[in-house]
Amino acid sequence: MYRFPSGVFSDVRLEESVTTVIAFVMGKLEQRRVRAEKAVFIRVFDGVRWYYASLTDPGRVQEELDNLASMARTGGVEGHPMLQSLSARHDDLVEGRPDDSLEEKTGQLESYFGELGGFPTVTSWNASHIDRYSRKRIVSSLGADVSFDRFHGGIGIGFSMAKGEARASEQFQKTGAGLKELEGLHGEFRSHLQKTLLYLEKAQDSKPGKQTVVLSPLAAGIFAHESFGHKSEADFMLGDETMMREWPMGARVGSEILSIWDDGTVRGTGYTPFDDEGTPGGRTFLVRNGVLSGRLHNARTAAELGEKPTGNARAVDFNYEPIPRMTTTCIEPGDLSREELFKGVSEGVFIETVKHGSGMSTFTIAPNLAWRIRNGEIEEPLKISVITGDVMETLGEIDGLSCEMEIIGFVGGGCGKMEQHPLPVGFGGPFVRVRHMQVR
Repeated sequence: MYRFPSGVFSDVRLEESVTTVIAFVMGKLEQRRVRAEKAVFIRVFDGVRWYYASLTDPGRVQEELDNLASMARTGGVEGHPMLQSLSARHDDLVEGRPDDSLEEKTGQLESYFGELGGFPTVTSWNASHIDRYSRKRIVSSLGADVSFDRFHGGIGIGFSMAKGEARASEQFQKTGAGLKELEGLHGEFRSHLQKTLLYLEKAQDSKPGKQTVVLSPLAAGIFAHESFGHKSEADFMLGDETMMREWPMGARVGSEILSIWDDGTVRGTGYTPFDDEGTPGGRTFLVRNGVLSGRLHNARTAAELGEKPTGNARAVDFNYEPIPRMTTTCIEPGDLSREELFKGVSEGVFIETVKHGSGMSTFTIAPNLAWRIRNGEIEEPLKISVITGDVMETLGEIDGLSCEMEIIGFVGGGCGKMEQHPLPVGFGGPFVRVRHMQVR
């Protein structure tokens, strides 16, 4: 396909994408567009330095390969450990783009608007459908030639309610691999509106202090992603001797019932069957039975830390180099039914939805919908500013996991790291019970 320069390593990542955005504000169409892009990212490595280029003209790839190689020194890559981490696999996992029309997508989104009319407390709302189809081919001087495609999309409806002095805002989001997976959600949306109305009318101030907390799959997934997933991206380890000492493989980092994994082959928003270096995706256990058991790598970090690549070299688009990033990160489910999990709480808090979360050593999660648990039953809604704590202490306080789990994705957003945002990722897990968390 290309004439790869001798004496250096080089690879080429060809990308094609089609992005659809439909947006309404208070029922008025504000945006409806389809954007198609075709571009290339090129790398050359001489054993010491990387040389990069991104192009929107695929016809200039050979010219730019030769140009980058002319700036590199030759002969320095033979036997380099990083090359041992790169794949030379051949595979084609292209499935094709869904053929749903722009009119069908608009009509499906509009079909949900009628539910809002039944709630006069709704003061403002917006709705969007966003999807992206991307197809990639990665070829390298080692002989790799892999092609794959992925589609993620969904609907998001954000709304605010007011009654007297009380205010509440919420978001209804669903993702899927096509319109069929977004059908028939009207009852679920209506139920979400009703819950928000109940919260608006009945929410009470919570008492601050350490309490037993049950996290929904959404809250548990955000906690795992923000508080542990980013720590597991191996580029954070390089050059940080303190983190290397604190995070040796085999160290106990949580409760014995806790396992956390990242897997690019799981269908959903984080689906990445090959990473952007052509390494196959797969399941990497970051924590297994409470013990640190893995990290997320690109070829560089795997070589420098003497570990195996994990298929987590990802770039947000053709403008960027691939760096270690999560795909779909989940807490492994346990053996309790949801009812059994809640029955183990005489008094506590259930965090159902989340505004945002952050933190690596110390975490902060800002709940949206939260509820009092009393004698194992979900009761009145609670106003909670944040739940917070030390990550390692909290992981050790987990004492119950439901057998049911959910994998979640965000419609228009994703994960941010450095200047690369938003990268589509999945996250989730079971209902997670934590003996003590700081509630404020």
